[in-house]
Amino acid sequence: MRVAVLGAGVIGVTTAWYLARAGHEVVVVDRQEAAGMETSHANGGQISVSHALPWANPGAPLKILRWLGREDAPLLFRPQADPAQWRWALQFLFECLPQRTRRNTARLVRLGLYSRRCLQELRRETGICYDHLERGILHVYDDPRALAAAQEPARVMREHGCDLRLLDADEVLRIEPALRQARQLVAGGTLTASDESGDAFLFTQALAALAAQRGVAFRYGTPIRRLLGGASGIDGVELQPADGPPQVLKADAYVCALGSYSPLLLAPLGLRLPVYPAKGYSATLPIRDATMAVAGSVTDEGRKIVFTRLGERLRIAGTAELAGYDSGLNRVRCEALVSRALQLFPGVARPEEAAYWTGLRPSTPSNLPCVGPTRIRNLFLNTGHGTLGWTHACGSASALADVVSGQRPEVELPGLVAARANVVAVQRP
Repeated sequence: MRVAVLGAGVIGVTTAWYLARAGHEVVVVDRQEAAGMETSHANGGQISVSHALPWANPGAPLKILRWLGREDAPLLFRPQADPAQWRWALQFLFECLPQRTRRNTARLVRLGLYSRRCLQELRRETGICYDHLERGILHVYDDPRALAAAQEPARVMREHGCDLRLLDADEVLRIEPALRQARQLVAGGTLTASDESGDAFLFTQALAALAAQRGVAFRYGTPIRRLLGGASGIDGVELQPADGPPQVLKADAYVCALGSYSPLLLAPLGLRLPVYPAKGYSATLPIRDATMAVAGSVTDEGRKIVFTRLGERLRIAGTAELAGYDSGLNRVRCEALVSRALQLFPGVARPEEAAYWTGLRPSTPSNLPCVGPTRIRNLFLNTGHGTLGWTHACGSASALADVVSGQRPEVELPGLVAARANVVAVQRP
């Protein structure tokens, strides 16, 4: 078939790759001038199956109340006059129920394990390079109570195949000596030795080049105006090239991989996705003292910040801000990332050299992505991955390529069915 993929972030590019590998003719459309220029551009760099505890969990509502009004809060809710935001917030509270959290955690682990395996196979197949490391991910806790509360989610993750190991403070320091100057801030941690890290932007651009060699056509600098058609099927995509009149792109099937902007494109068709933008921030600094730099990737669980070694750079990323489609940089939140980095790893870098970035993560209340078919016969979704787009990109794309090809996905169905249910539930008029 001829398949049009809308969006050239890490999700759209991996989708194009797997569709082309399955034998389809693929064209990718994006408003930016190159692949990976928006949310995939400067994320935390983790391939983290261990990051499967959803934001929506039993402890979240009380934490959010405590964080209200704090500009540097890990999760900041800025109320808007936006019904979509309030619908999302109410569903988020429902997903905080213990049984929902356990279910969502298990499904995220399954999808993460499958996706990591797909990435490893792709790496062996292509030799793609993106500053990747296979040194695991260390989650560090500064509060003994939070460490104790993490034991039940850790048990659920281990039950479903995640090799997550609980550590005391001394074990944490043996694994990551760069934390030795912040010993008083380490109560303990967990380690998933099989997790990985790498630069999602380098990966996305390199894979786009490989996909182009395989025959995938990329139409950059081309905004998407609307989908043409209705309930019986999509007839085309109306595009607005910068240098001419509107054009219509026609295909046999269409995949919406536009991240946070997916609901805006699909709403006129009567599809209401449970996807809302959660603005994340990052800072990238050249490493000045290698002895104080993380060897792989560390997650600060108290602040929800990740620190990842990307060659000779340190990537610091985290926080989520529910403030609609505002993509402006908040200086307080940016500087809070660097301040915490220098608190944990003093002397690792110079704060004045930080390059700041922000991106709108397409988040669902459950953290489960929307992957699969819609009730419109030739329209498919691959969106809503939230903070785990880099982690789940290859697995989601591989599974979706199977679905588009009329085959049963290799990934265990509950993970994908849960994502489909997210979509079906919101398609009712």
